[in-house]
Amino acid sequence: MFLFSNLLLALARVLDIVLTLYLYVVIARAIVSWVNPDPRNPIVRFLYNATEPLLYRVRRAVPYIGGIDFSPLLVIIGIYFLQYFLVSSLIDLASSIR
Repeated sequence: MFLFSNLLLALARVLDIVLTLYLYVVIARAIVSWVNPDPRNPIVRFLYNATEPLLYRVRRAVPYIGGIDFSPLLVIIGIYFLQYFLVSSLIDLASSIR
């Protein structure tokens, strides 16, 4: 059981890091969208390719309201929810198994 507990703890920590990195990518994408970026810039293309599949799905569910795109905000809220609920639950589960 000790091995499974450590596996869950490692999974929770890696998931937390991945979610945090994706949070920064979404924030960078939102900031870059405020200016008129060069679409051929490799950084802009990376940000677009990394975030657009998820942002597109959110945009389909929640349309523009008053010309403002709330999809990055909703994705950020979703990431925080996953960090506080899923990651915390995995850590608590790993602690209770020990």
